[in-house]
Amino acid sequence: MARMLTGTISLPRSVPLRGFRVRSQAATHHSSSSKREWNRPKRIILIRHGESEGNADEEVYRRTPDHRVRLTELGIQQAKMAGEELRSITGGDGRVYFYVSPYIRTLQTMLEISRVFDGDQIAGAREDARIREQEFGNLQDDRMPLSKRKRLSYGRFFFRFPDGESAADVYDRVTSFRETLRNDIDGTRFEDEDTDKLTVVIITHGITLRVLLMRWFKLSVNQFEKLKNPDNCELVVMERGLGGRFSLAVHHGEEWLRNFGFDDDMMQDQRWQATAAPQDLNKSWPTSGPSYFDDLEERINGSSGPDCVSPYDEAYVPSQGLDGTYDDAFEDAFEGKFEKIE
Repeated sequence: MARMLTGTISLPRSVPLRGFRVRSQAATHHSSSSKREWNRPKRIILIRHGESEGNADEEVYRRTPDHRVRLTELGIQQAKMAGEELRSITGGDGRVYFYVSPYIRTLQTMLEISRVFDGDQIAGAREDARIREQEFGNLQDDRMPLSKRKRLSYGRFFFRFPDGESAADVYDRVTSFRETLRNDIDGTRFEDEDTDKLTVVIITHGITLRVLLMRWFKLSVNQFEKLKNPDNCELVVMERGLGGRFSLAVHHGEEWLRNFGFDDDMMQDQRWQATAAPQDLNKSWPTSGPSYFDDLEERINGSSGPDCVSPYDEAYVPSQGLDGTYDDAFEDAFEGKFEKIE
């Protein structure tokens, strides 16, 4: 479940938010923001599905198509608990609108979450195949463990599984989904809602959730590699800040963000997001501002090789035990380099 750990960061002329204190710029931003920008939902919450049969036993993927994999009993309970937590966040009179991956396990998760809400608290739901799981091929076979190990040398974002997708492929379809979501938010879908009481809930998959964060907050590939996979049914809350932008810093504390993989630059951007207006630009953001060049040479020279593997990778490369199932070149490149990452 979501880890509600909090910390406090002090900035000049601060007002309290949950877990952070950020500069009070509400009046400035409100005067420069249009009415439509302030018609945004109170928050967007991303939720990974509950524990699936494939999470509990990877052998399931050998005989069951990924989109048909169901929740375990634990996964159903996790979804129910996530519903209770969501209701606690949204309040007794809050309304929710769901976007959901069409996979069985995400639909089951949404169903269990929705049970805690009265019918008039659900503003609607929409299946969207663009937020489905990364495709790892069709029925998985003996090559999958090797493919996951090779992904470490190639890079998690760009490695494409045989007959499947890379995270970069997921990024492309998530970009399209993001534009639809922005059009819904800034268009007419929620125009009849009291958006101060409206929460948009996106129920998806671990890799897709991280790519959504990457795309929304304009993270670099290296920054994406630092993000950990969220727990099953963990709530990742993007809440509307003082100026109208969505920020993780409004709801989550510093410790939570650090544990999720945020570095100093990413933390600073979340503080900025918590006060900025939608039309503002973060000119100090290192992925797009002038500071992009500050460590460019260092990043170029240090962006390859096994030493760059994220500590949050779920796959691993053992120094022995594959019994000749991978080629000598691959073995030589990684022998003794990795231990299993729990």
